[in-house]
Amino acid sequence: MKLKLNKNQIERFSRQIVLKDIGILGQKKIIQSKVLIVGMGGLGCPAAEFLTRAGIGSLGIIDSDIVDLSNIHRQSLYDINDLKKSKVTSAKKKLKKINSKIRINSYKLRLNNKNYQEIIKNYDYVIDGSDNFKTKFLINDFSKKTKKFLVTGAISKFDGHIFTFNFKNKKTPCIRSFFQEKEVSNDILNCEYEGVLGTVAGIIGIMQANEILKKILSIGKDLNGHILVLDLLNLNFRKIKFKKLKNVQKIKN
Repeated sequence: MKLKLNKNQIERFSRQIVLKDIGILGQKKIIQSKVLIVGMGGLGCPAAEFLTRAGIGSLGIIDSDIVDLSNIHRQSLYDINDLKKSKVTSAKKKLKKINSKIRINSYKLRLNNKNYQEIIKNYDYVIDGSDNFKTKFLINDFSKKTKKFLVTGAISKFDGHIFTFNFKNKKTPCIRSFFQEKEVSNDILNCEYEGVLGTVAGIIGIMQANEILKKILSIGKDLNGHILVLDLLNLNFRKIKFKKLKNVQKIKN
């Protein structure tokens, strides 16, 4: 059955439909897409919000945490009325207010080998907004195994990092090729330890959403085989190339 946009949808998304790289056909692709977001914190919140505003048809959100007061300065879907409530429950309510037509599956859980395999198969694209390397490596491994398009983000202090991985291309390196150490400290991803400016989280999360939309629409360039490093304090931006390594060892989960 062919998707037909109604009058309300055409008006709602008119400012992006008018773009020659999107149009009606592109908007239909967005509405028919399924995106999974792991981690509804500083990165996941803005990514989920702007994908919802863009018209993504189906969104999965994963997080086992509750909203804490220290989250609110950078996790844009929460306010003081959400304190001590489930992040995914609160986020789902806010996102449905933005676009009531979006289908949202919320998963209040911690990822492991068993539950992630069952979840990821239902989505075409994955955003990694997690804040620890064990989870990042798990997302990486299953995205690679199932050939999903993955956008990974990380933030600390005034800095942000973005990776994109097109695992349908066999030559694509994974995050293990970049972080080659057997043991990687989670301190460099820990906002409590390192601190972070709230706007940095918003910028990186929105850029992750932007990379997903570009992939859905098959427009522009991606970062496949590169990491984009953003120093938002001094406005320095670097794109660093890295290669796929042979015999990369997987961690045990």
